[in-house]
Amino acid sequence: MERRQFPRVVPEFVVEVLSPSDRLTDARKKMLEWMANGVELAWLIDGDARTVHVYRSGCEPRVLTGIDKLAGEGPVDGFVLDLTEIWEGL
Repeated sequence: MERRQFPRVVPEFVVEVLSPSDRLTDARKKMLEWMANGVELAWLIDGDARTVHVYRSGCEPRVLTGIDKLAGEGPVDGFVLDLTEIWEGL
């Protein structure tokens, strides 16, 4: 039987919004795995803490608090995410 090969496809940009059952430590590990596999930009959004963890290729993660909008860069340059509904709990 022939084995089919699939191309390695990695998104350039990843967004994850924590649910009430998610653990922040596990989500951070997942973001680091995404980055190690070639993602350029990732946002980990913690609505309960009103915090966004921004991961960029080749950089240490940055933690942003007290913001209502998040401007994209790199693969999503020009995109702006309005966080108001997330902060309000959708």
